[in-house]
Amino acid sequence: MNRRALTAVFAVSALGLALTACATDTEKTTTESGVQVVNSGKLTVCTHLPYEPFQYNKGGEVVGFDVDLMDLAADDLGLEQEIVNTPFETIETGQAMATGKCDIAAAGMTITDERDQVIDFSDPYFEATQALLVKKGAGYDSLESLDGKTLGVQVATTGEQYANDNVPDGVEIKVFEDLALLLEAVKSGTIDAAINDNTVLVDYAAKNPDTEMTAEFETGEQYGFGVAEGENADLLDAVNKAFADAHEDGTYDKLFEKYFPTLDKPTSLG
Repeated sequence: MNRRALTAVFAVSALGLALTACATDTEKTTTESGVQVVNSGKLTVCTHLPYEPFQYNKGGEVVGFDVDLMDLAADDLGLEQEIVNTPFETIETGQAMATGKCDIAAAGMTITDERDQVIDFSDPYFEATQALLVKKGAGYDSLESLDGKTLGVQVATTGEQYANDNVPDGVEIKVFEDLALLLEAVKSGTIDAAINDNTVLVDYAAKNPDTEMTAEFETGEQYGFGVAEGENADLLDAVNKAFADAHEDGTYDKLFEKYFPTLDKPTSLG
C-alpha cells in the first residue's frame, strides 16, 4: 500500500475517533415507528452528485436507482425523502452522518473494511467492479497500456484506491472531485483514461459513443447504504426490511431493469 493509500486509512481511523465523541450531540426526532431522524417528517439522505444512473439531476429533480430505493424505505417509515448533496469524502468517512447532516448515505458506495470502521452499512444492494473508460479507438485496454499516459480517478473512491495499488510507475494519476468532471476529461482528451465503477462507465459510454469501456478489473465490490457507526440500528433494520420486501414482491427487479436494462441482476442479492 503506497503513501497516499496509507494516509487515507489513517485519516478515516482518526476521523472515526473524533466523530464518536460528537455524534451523540446531534438532536433528533423520533418517528411513530421509533426510528430517530435529524429532520421531523423527513428521511434526510446524503449523496454526491452526479453518479448516473444511481443519483443524478433530471429536469431539476434528483432521480436514480438509489433515490428510488431510498423512497421505498422512506414510504415504509411514513417519511419524505430529502436529498442533501455533499462531497463524497464526507460520506465515505462517515462525517456527514455522524455530525447530523443526514440520516443515511446513498451514494453508490462500496462496502470496505476501512469504511466499515466508521459507518454501519445496510445489506448489500448492488454489485460492481472497476473498469477503464477511454476515447473510442484509443487502444488503451489495460493499465499497462497507459505507460506514459494520464489516468483519471475520482477522489476518495475505490477506483482511486485500485489505481494507487495497481498502476505501473509510468502512469500519471490525476484526481478529480466528481464523476462528471472525470468523464468529461476523457471525452475532451484532457486525460487518456479514467477508472471508476463499471456500471456508471457503461451508462456514460452508451450516451457518449465517442468513448468506450475497454477493460474491467474484478474487484468483487458490493454497494451499501450507510448510517453513523453505532447510532442508528433501528433505521438500518427498517431499510433492510424495505429492501427484503422489494426483492420479494418484484419491485427491486423492476427498478433494476429500469436503470440497468442491459445488465443481469446478481442472484446473490435476493
